[in-house]
Amino acid sequence: MSQNYDENELEDDVHITTGVMKRLFSVLKPHWKSLALGLFGIIFVSFLDSYFTIIDKNIIDQGILGGEKGVLIRLLGTYMAVLLLSSAGFFLFVYNASMLGEKLRYELRMKLFKHLQKLSLSYFSKTPLGWIMSRVTSDTERMGELLSWGIIDVSWAITNIIFASFFMFTINARLAVIVVLSLPLIIFVAFKFRVKIYHHYRLSRKANSKMTAALNENITGVRVVKALRREDRNLADFKVLSHDMYSNSYRAAFLSAIFLPTIQTISALSLAVVMWRGGVMISSPVVGSLTVGGLQAFISYIMMILWPIQDLARVYAEMQNAVASSERVFGLLETKPAIQDKPVTTPVDSLLGEVVFDNVSFHYEDGEPVIRDLSFSIPAGQNIALVGPTGGGKTTIVNLLCRFYEPTSGTISIAGHNYLDYAQKDIQSRVGVVLQTPHLFSGTVRENLRYGRLSATDDEIEAVARLAGAHEFIMKFEHGYEQNVGEGGNLLSVGQKQLISIARALLADPDFFVMDEATSSVDTITESLIQSGMHQLMEGRTSFIIAHRLSTIRSADQIFVIDHGQIAERGTHEALMKLKGHYYNLYTQQFRHDLESKYDIFGEQASSATAA
Repeated sequence: MSQNYDENELEDDVHITTGVMKRLFSVLKPHWKSLALGLFGIIFVSFLDSYFTIIDKNIIDQGILGGEKGVLIRLLGTYMAVLLLSSAGFFLFVYNASMLGEKLRYELRMKLFKHLQKLSLSYFSKTPLGWIMSRVTSDTERMGELLSWGIIDVSWAITNIIFASFFMFTINARLAVIVVLSLPLIIFVAFKFRVKIYHHYRLSRKANSKMTAALNENITGVRVVKALRREDRNLADFKVLSHDMYSNSYRAAFLSAIFLPTIQTISALSLAVVMWRGGVMISSPVVGSLTVGGLQAFISYIMMILWPIQDLARVYAEMQNAVASSERVFGLLETKPAIQDKPVTTPVDSLLGEVVFDNVSFHYEDGEPVIRDLSFSIPAGQNIALVGPTGGGKTTIVNLLCRFYEPTSGTISIAGHNYLDYAQKDIQSRVGVVLQTPHLFSGTVRENLRYGRLSATDDEIEAVARLAGAHEFIMKFEHGYEQNVGEGGNLLSVGQKQLISIARALLADPDFFVMDEATSSVDTITESLIQSGMHQLMEGRTSFIIAHRLSTIRSADQIFVIDHGQIAERGTHEALMKLKGHYYNLYTQQFRHDLESKYDIFGEQASSATAA
């Protein structure tokens, strides 16, 4: 069945190296103040959290058991003051960590989007759209989370352990040693469990991705499934995928279920030893060996250490995901455009001039040559039609002309200059393109038309709509030019979208015009409207039309028959018909096919028409 692109498969082989961390911290460098304030806030709060326990100890020992009311009131006042300071510190680190995360996500997404605008068409032709979307959305989200809250969480866990351990030693060194000796075992178990749990959740997520892809494929292709009686086989395949997800989810759930009891058991053993030794020390004749408040403080510190260790294990397990995301983001940012301008380019006001292909050859990456030693010249303002078999090189020629790709060898000249001397934006901003499947953006008709030239006035928009033959049907909409076209223009017919795209191209006032089989998917009535719009668009411009319906290009100044990357024939419609070569065969075959299709609905008349 279809291949499933699963980016998460990359994460198992990613290791947290110093090189990766250096690159991550280079992203943080411009925001060191926010990071420093966040870290200061978390250290400050962590210290106060530990100090709270000392205050609790003194309240028990001096205020309650000691019966000193003045000391108790003073300690309660201290407690309130520390609580206010802790709240201020809490605000400091939460605010700075949140702002840091949002700033990083914003900058990374803007940097990625800006970089994507610079990449050549070849990159988007070979890179899945979902992969690109994931880089800009989920990967930047993970990086922002790691570089803000990830660092904060790690700092909070480490400082909590350090401060708790320090205060335990100030209370009683022997009991503190017992607690500290149990920490390696707790840390080992916590990290081992967290990594295992996260591994199985990752496998479950991969299985879910494959299962979703299979479900989508079977639902969208249900007619083929039923026609070929694939229900039982598809059910068996789906059962395997579903079982993989179930088994990994079960293992993750099982490990999660025994993780906390295991940690609590180890902690309870440590706590039991502390309480036993503490009880002995409290009852010891040695005065001041350990107080009731001191024992209570030890119990609190053990709990304060337990949760940070679990948090460290969680952050470490999730860090692998974030590092994988950062490597993919960095990889995209380091991708170089296949087509780059020269350091110094030739300024240009207009590209309306002679177009010359001189021994141009081209092949896509690791592919056979598509264009071979192609040479021709076209005077300014001519209308050129490109026809021929699929895969012959028609679209490649116009892609080269628009400089979406560059020749492997040979030169292309426009208006007397090698077009590599021009900036890409100077070429592409002067080319109007109407594709076979027109694309409209979400928004209104007016917004889509203005996309061709953002500075256009409403009067100019209406004028080009009239020229393209779109004004009449636009005014029939309930909201006219303010009518919403839906996502991708799905609320309009193909013909309506095509006429709007022609008007949009006309509004941009290009020097060149490219139409790639723009009428092959519409009915003949709509085709005549589009042809009228094309006529207005091509007037006074050099035009290249890739035609499927040969009847639409009879008035072209020249017709190029492209076959195997070369011009097999060229000339006007009349001249090529007299030649009775490739074009003649294509035209007559298509005419005969159209005639047969026309009479096919009448049954026997189709055969008689064919015989005639």
